[in-house]
Amino acid sequence: MSDDTTPRDEQPFVWPQVRAIGMDAPRRWLRKAFADLRAAPAASLFYGGCLALMGFLLTRYYAGAVGLAFTTGFLLVGPFLVIGLYDVSRRRERGEPPRLAPTLTAWRANAPAIGFYALILTLSLAVWIRVSVVMVALFFPDGVPSAADFAAQLARSPEAWLFVLAYAAAGSGLALLVFATSAVSLPMLLDRQNMDVISAMIVSFNVLRRNFAPMMLWAAMIVALTALGFATWHLGLVLALPLIGHGAWHAYREAVAPA
Repeated sequence: MSDDTTPRDEQPFVWPQVRAIGMDAPRRWLRKAFADLRAAPAASLFYGGCLALMGFLLTRYYAGAVGLAFTTGFLLVGPFLVIGLYDVSRRRERGEPPRLAPTLTAWRANAPAIGFYALILTLSLAVWIRVSVVMVALFFPDGVPSAADFAAQLARSPEAWLFVLAYAAAGSGLALLVFATSAVSLPMLLDRQNMDVISAMIVSFNVLRRNFAPMMLWAAMIVALTALGFATWHLGLVLALPLIGHGAWHAYREAVAPA
């Protein structure tokens, strides 16, 4: 047994306890996220602006199937991209000033584990890009049609609907796997220096397993906010992504008992 003088990163690993949450939890996380945004607008909007610009550049300079894959794959790497926002919420929780500069290097708190998890998310995105390109090539050998042309095809061609269903099924399957293993894992890796990647992913999966309905509601809110951000010419991402990032921190704090 360790004593109180043992450094935190040298204390023995204790398996985190997953707590039950109600259906009202996701709405509460968004309210707390909005409070974080209001308390630290400069830091929050900095991350929102950077990520919105990233989304704009990816969709502008990567056209066709690759551009579609990057757009839909944005959610896969999102948990890592908003790690600075987790730190803003953590600092507010601790009563520390939520300044931007310290959050830029927040990943150093558990660099090996966070770096390894970033690699996992990157590989997931690479897999999705390959799957997406293949599916688009199978259904549209002449290239991805414009939005107007695709809407017209939906009105007259059952193959267009078959593509929508197949693409949604493949994307939803991978997205659910990523969400199950990342819903609370990255905030946990930031908060607990003795936590490893595999353990964090298992805890995140257990959070989803024990609280399936509220966590799926939270996932639907994330998708809706991101879609709204893209639909507003990426401007909405400036606000949506900070809300998602701050909300993910509060999801972790409510769903996992303190160490």
